[in-house]
Amino acid sequence: MNENKTPTHGVDRVLQRLCDASATIGGVVLVAIACVTVVSVIGRAFFSHPILGDVELVQLGCAVVVASFLPYTQFRNANIIVDFFTSNVSENTQTKLDAFGTLLYTLVMALVAWRVAVGGVDIRASQETSMLMALPLWIPYMLMVPGLVLCSVIGFVQTLQHLGLIAKEEV
Repeated sequence: MNENKTPTHGVDRVLQRLCDASATIGGVVLVAIACVTVVSVIGRAFFSHPILGDVELVQLGCAVVVASFLPYTQFRNANIIVDFFTSNVSENTQTKLDAFGTLLYTLVMALVAWRVAVGGVDIRASQETSMLMALPLWIPYMLMVPGLVLCSVIGFVQTLQHLGLIAKEEV
C-alpha cells in the first residue's frame, strides 16, 4: 500500500485508526514531557528549584512514546530499510525478501512485547519504584505493551500481504 493512500475499509482501515490513536497518545505524552522539561529548566535557571525527578519522568515517558510511535511507522512502511544488496533483484524476489524481513521484525516485536509485559508484571509484584519520585515502574512498562502488540499485529498482516495470502487494500 502506498503511504499516501488511505484504506477505506477492512483490516487496513482498522489498523490505520489504531496506529493513529497510538501515535496521538504518544504525541500527547511527548508534549507533556516537553512541558515538564521546560518548567524544570525555567525553575532551575530562575528559581534554583527544578522539578524533582524530571529526568525520571523524561526517561519513563520516552519509553512510552517510542512504543506508541512504532506501529505508525510500521504501518506506513517508514522504518529504515537497507536494500543495497537487493536493489537489482526481481520484484518477486524482493517481495519474498520483504515478507521474510517483515516476519523477522514481527517476531522480534512480539518477543519484546511479551518480555515487557512479563517485566511489568514482575515489577508490579515486587513493588519497584523510581528513585526520586517513587513512581511505580510497572505503569510505563504496561503502557508500552499496547503499542508493541499493535506493531506485531501490523507486521503479521503485512507479512501475509507480502505473501499474497490476504489482499492489500487500496483506496
